[in-house]
Amino acid sequence: MDFLSIFAANLSIGIHEAVTLSNLWYCFVGVFLGTLVGVLPGLGSLIAISLLLPITYHLPATGALIMLAGVYFGADYGGGTCSILLGVPGHAAAAVDVLDGYPMAKQGRGGIALFMKCVASFWGSAVGIVLLMMFAPVLSGWALSFGPSEYCALMLLGLIAASTVGQGSPLKGVAMVFFGLILGVIGTDVNSGVSRFAFDIPELTDGISLIAMAMGLFAITEVIKSANTSRVTPEEQRFSLRDQMPTKEDWRRSFGPMLRGSGLGAFFGALPGTSGGMATFLSYSMEKRISKHPEEFGKGAIEGIAGPEACNNAGVGTAFIPTLTLGIPGDAIMALMLGALTIQGIQPGPQVITAHPDLFWGLIVSFWIGNIFLVILNIPLIGMWVKLLSIPYHLMFPAIVLFTCIGVYSTSNSTFDVWVLLAFGIVGYLMALLRLEVVPVLLGLILGPMLEENFRRTLLLSRGSFSVFVERPITAVALGVCAFLLLWTVWGSLRRRVTA
Repeated sequence: MDFLSIFAANLSIGIHEAVTLSNLWYCFVGVFLGTLVGVLPGLGSLIAISLLLPITYHLPATGALIMLAGVYFGADYGGGTCSILLGVPGHAAAAVDVLDGYPMAKQGRGGIALFMKCVASFWGSAVGIVLLMMFAPVLSGWALSFGPSEYCALMLLGLIAASTVGQGSPLKGVAMVFFGLILGVIGTDVNSGVSRFAFDIPELTDGISLIAMAMGLFAITEVIKSANTSRVTPEEQRFSLRDQMPTKEDWRRSFGPMLRGSGLGAFFGALPGTSGGMATFLSYSMEKRISKHPEEFGKGAIEGIAGPEACNNAGVGTAFIPTLTLGIPGDAIMALMLGALTIQGIQPGPQVITAHPDLFWGLIVSFWIGNIFLVILNIPLIGMWVKLLSIPYHLMFPAIVLFTCIGVYSTSNSTFDVWVLLAFGIVGYLMALLRLEVVPVLLGLILGPMLEENFRRTLLLSRGSFSVFVERPITAVALGVCAFLLLWTVWGSLRRRVTA
């Protein structure tokens, strides 16, 4: 069979899986909840996915992944709403929308800004999904030839890249990776069956609960951080469909930025450590530099919304490429998606596509369906989402704490996990005060056990010889990149100290 015949057969499997009533329902629930969480400032897809992880215990694997992916896409769609209307970013990647979206809202063009945000988001998502469909099967087939040494090196590269590339102090990021790796050691040794660092606590013999840790670091920490903040209400504006329609000049000025932004986002989305809005700000800077009217940026330039939004959502689609093909997440959200896979008893890696084609292709088709749902939810119902911004914090956040505790307890009926949840909520708040990155800790906890398992398996197969790590080309290149990133991090830190 040629490539097109195989692709058509796989796509048919995906359509058959995604259009079932149950999966359509999971897709709609996911995008609805994602949009809801994205609209509310201070929340985001990380918190929503961590809150929904306990529910995935009781769902089929495909339905669970479809719902969580819908939350991911929906939060990115809705995250720019409060940025544009209030000047308060819903999440890190939506912070760039404040620069020109908020000035447009103050000029009475908030509806146009929201409409263009939705169009650019749909375009960027479409580009990301197409690239996922094209490259994920190819990369997965190539990765089937990987041995434990390749996986070990690539996981190490993912951890180091996520901690040294992006925003924040690289040295602090590396330290947080080690903290996560230490937490991942807690539990029972896979090879010997010996309990490690459990301190005679029976609940720790299975390790620290990923769900409790993730919900504590994100949901509870956000509640503590926002305890004394007050809600800003948006100015009264009209959001009828006619008021939202961009002019011909707006369309002309947005077309190029959407093309460039989606290409930039698709590239950075597949790389570890480039989440948190870095690519969107690069897109904004690029559009300002090549614009014929750079003086309009920051004062309501529509290019400042179209380019970054397309960039952000294209990255959402391509972020699934290394996650689903190699089992290596690039950020915390993809790490939680891997956690959902392991909860369902599915081993992340290249065999996901070959062993579970209905899950993989059903998930991809659901991306298209979810984006159509999101256009329907975001354009006609913008007025409804705006009203949600008036919910006071003193009502919203206690409800989040309640549902978080119920969700954690329901996974294993253990009050110990609730205490773990609260403990990591406090740890996350202290980390925020010290400006320590949370994402490397979560990646360390998830990838640490797999890294250790592949490292020990490599040494067993090589009879204790470390030369295997430099003899195999892929392993040697990955470790070389790791060494370069570490040296670059140390050199940058020393140079800043000398110049300071």
